[in-house]
Amino acid sequence: MRAACRMPLDALAPYLLDVPHPGFLPPDALILEPSAPIDWACLFGNEHPIEFEVGFGKGLFLTTQGQARPDTNFLGIEIERKYTLLTATRVARLSLANVKLACTDARWFLKERVRDAVVSALHVYFPDPWWKTRHRKRKLFTREFAEQCARVLKNGGGLHFATDVEDYFTETIGMLKQIPTLQPADSEDGGDGYLTNFERKYRLEGRAIHRARYEKNQACV
Repeated sequence: MRAACRMPLDALAPYLLDVPHPGFLPPDALILEPSAPIDWACLFGNEHPIEFEVGFGKGLFLTTQGQARPDTNFLGIEIERKYTLLTATRVARLSLANVKLACTDARWFLKERVRDAVVSALHVYFPDPWWKTRHRKRKLFTREFAEQCARVLKNGGGLHFATDVEDYFTETIGMLKQIPTLQPADSEDGGDGYLTNFERKYRLEGRAIHRARYEKNQACV
């Protein structure tokens, strides 16, 4: 991303959460109490449902859905600074008050900053499989992460997952089946649109896209 394409940090501050990460946020970014669970109604200024996207990349899903559903709040979580700033610029230019971004590790963020049963939907699209043993610590979809997803989802809330890697899909689905409160549900087929920039790229290349959706059902415990 070229610096010339990015808005000044002070203009991006209203869309950025100040959570632990190498310091690049401006002093007037949204300040949260250290390690305190987030008050979403206070953060967004309303009681609308909130959805998370983990690993939002260039922000196509967040900007599209943020515009299409103004009565839903969206939080994007991304560990890469360059993508956070790029997406923040796009969100700011669209003045999407219902979209906020956090540049941090989603595994830590869910565990430490999110209360039980507050999220209406959680979207995880095209995470890196990290197959090599030395990279396993970077892998997003672990059993612990799946359990945190189930914990933060409201009863009836959905976990949406997509990948172009069939083996990763099979491995992840096998793991999700072991979480008693998550039950398989019908999955959207994507239609003629694209959820993310990765999906646009992969579908143009003719790759198969594997999707799944799980719903939280507390009665199954």
